[in-house]
Amino acid sequence: MDGKTLHERAHEFALTLPFSDIYWPFGPEYDVFTVEGKMFMLKASLRGEPIINLKVDPEQSLLHQAIYPHIKPGYHMNKKHWISVYPGEEITVSLLNSLIEDSWNLVVNKLPKRVQQRVRPV
Repeated sequence: MDGKTLHERAHEFALTLPFSDIYWPFGPEYDVFTVEGKMFMLKASLRGEPIINLKVDPEQSLLHQAIYPHIKPGYHMNKKHWISVYPGEEITVSLLNSLIEDSWNLVVNKLPKRVQQRVRPV
C-alpha cells in the first residue's frame, strides 16, 4: 500500500467506528482520532512519509513488528503501547482495518463500563 492510500483508507475506516471523532490538538498536520476523548489513532507525515500511529497490546506489538517490516515502534509515542504503520507492500487494507479496530477496542476497554456499553454496538 502506498502512503496516500494508507492515509486515505485509515482515515475512512477510523471514522466508521462508533463514536469516533477527529481533532487537531497538535496542529493541522496531525489528525488525531479519538473515542470518548481518548486517542486511538494519529495520522501524520514523518519527513514527508505518511505514517499511522496506533495503540497496541505490547505482545501484539512485538509480533506485528516481527512479521511486518513496515510496522515499527510508535514514532514519538510510548514504544511499548503504540506502533507506527508505514507504507509497504505487506500492509493490506484488511490488516490496516484490523489494526485500527484493535486500537479502538483497546481504548474502549479502558473506559468505564457504563460508557463501554453505550459506545460498543451490541
